[in-house]
Amino acid sequence: MPVASWGRPKDATSTILTAAKMKVFVALLLLLVGSAHGLIEGLYCGTRNCYEVLDVDRGTEAAEIRRAYRKLAIQYHPDKNKSPDAHEKFLEITTAYDVLKDEEERANYDYMLDNPDEVYSHYYHYYRRRVAPKVDVRIVIAVTITVISVVQYIGWSHSYNAALSAALRMPHYRTRAKGIARERGLLDRKKKGVLKEDLKAEEEATLRSILEENIDVVGGYSKPQVWDVLWFTIVFRPCRRRNGANC
Repeated sequence: MPVASWGRPKDATSTILTAAKMKVFVALLLLLVGSAHGLIEGLYCGTRNCYEVLDVDRGTEAAEIRRAYRKLAIQYHPDKNKSPDAHEKFLEITTAYDVLKDEEERANYDYMLDNPDEVYSHYYHYYRRRVAPKVDVRIVIAVTITVISVVQYIGWSHSYNAALSAALRMPHYRTRAKGIARERGLLDRKKKGVLKEDLKAEEEATLRSILEENIDVVGGYSKPQVWDVLWFTIVFRPCRRRNGANC
């Protein structure tokens, strides 16, 4: 038994689908036509040729392009040219010059003109330069090495302090440290007006200082040295190899 449904008649639906397909076909056709000569709306100079905007050829050198830009910029500058389209023309000239004055940008633009079918590639190259951060790679490397060096030193300091704390809890080392402290007169438990907790903290700090002077912690728990971090290793180790001694 057929089921009634609310909707458009079959003929009307077919007509709408056919119209939609035609719109898609026309849009694709316009896209292909728009990029047939390597000119894509929204990229570089849009549907205008940057070379034609500045009235130069593709083989024109950078100095000549600069002179052509200055001449046209003076001619169409809104402060001097009062025609209605002067401002738009000036922006067009400036955009064209921004594209052609940069060697990499100009090379990407020439590639687009020679390879109009690679639409996605052109979008990628165009927006990669505009979205990518303008940071010198040397700065990035320097910051990275600095961060690694700081992390190294902090990690080594933590391991060294942990080793000292562990040694301070060992009776053998603690007894020896107390003996040295008494010889130096550093342990005075009869100080007036000082809380017991403060005396205990002072004693621990004294013993730790003596232990640090006399114990030799080796391996991964040794006392950190600034010249062992990555920065100093990179700068001074090659010098040692060349000279056979410290720099």
